[in-house]
Amino acid sequence: MTDLGPFIAGLPKAELHIHIEGSLEPEMMFALARRNGVSLPYASVEAVRAAYSFSNLQDFLDLYYQGMSVLIHEQDFHDLTMAYLRRAVAQNVRHTEIFFDPQGHTERGIAFKTAIDGIWRALRDGERELGITSALIMCFLRHLDEASAERTLDESMPWRDRIVGVGLDSSEKGQPPSKFQRVFARARSLGLLAVAHAGEEGPADYVKQALDLLQVVRIDHGNSALDDAALVARLAREKMSLTVCPLSNTRLCVVKDMAEHPLRRMLQAGLMATVNSDDPAYFGGYMNENFLAVQQALDLSREEIVTLAGNGFRAAFCDEATKRRYLAELDAYSLSRR
Repeated sequence: MTDLGPFIAGLPKAELHIHIEGSLEPEMMFALARRNGVSLPYASVEAVRAAYSFSNLQDFLDLYYQGMSVLIHEQDFHDLTMAYLRRAVAQNVRHTEIFFDPQGHTERGIAFKTAIDGIWRALRDGERELGITSALIMCFLRHLDEASAERTLDESMPWRDRIVGVGLDSSEKGQPPSKFQRVFARARSLGLLAVAHAGEEGPADYVKQALDLLQVVRIDHGNSALDDAALVARLAREKMSLTVCPLSNTRLCVVKDMAEHPLRRMLQAGLMATVNSDDPAYFGGYMNENFLAVQQALDLSREEIVTLAGNGFRAAFCDEATKRRYLAELDAYSLSRR
């Protein structure tokens, strides 16, 4: 097997599936808890890491929402986002599209303005200081009702110019995309792009619902789409991008073993798959770790790795000139290392 670690490390990348709250490393969790006087049910950083053993998505979410409690002030959200951006840039991520969960904050009394001002200030600082471009996607929590999502959409309107799209995340089982059809229609009417988590723990039908009822332009995860041959053909025909998260899939037991990961089958089927980190603080790695883990387990070729990276830029919500610039950089990098 060819060692592609050095090649992957230098590869220009776009990350399209990253929950900013899921980049909260245990060290920062403890630092913010001390700063804000928040009590955590863990004695040490090591104890938190020991708790990162999940048997399903809900196990992870319970810890995820608990960790979120240390985010109280605008500066907390800024510091969290800047820490992620620095890690991303160190791994040659050129463009990132960040999910944030406003309901996870407003439901515990943190103002929408507090969260978005901190995140947005960091994204602007990141572009100015680090050269990384970005977009912000507001997710609705699917375990809450559609009325809550509607209120969140209303609440976001003063900051409409900062938000490129809406998404749908949280526990998937028993929470079909159809539950949010009306709020997604209203978001699209406001000019927001639509994406949705579908086919992670849910069935292929949830992917079809996301396409037909929510009219998404990108599917987050999408693993179970491979269970439906007609759906696979449709995704390939429509060039629908999938934001795949390898380490997340194995840590949440969506895929039993990385050697069984469907990413190669997605590429062979002509699907526009991309590689992303999802919640990297909890799942054991950022972009390079995800690329390397799946490359080694599936023995992906250099050409397949370049295809995955290129798909990330092609699926990004940035203007065509920016896409061309990043794709040209990717081509130049690949050619220089033949």
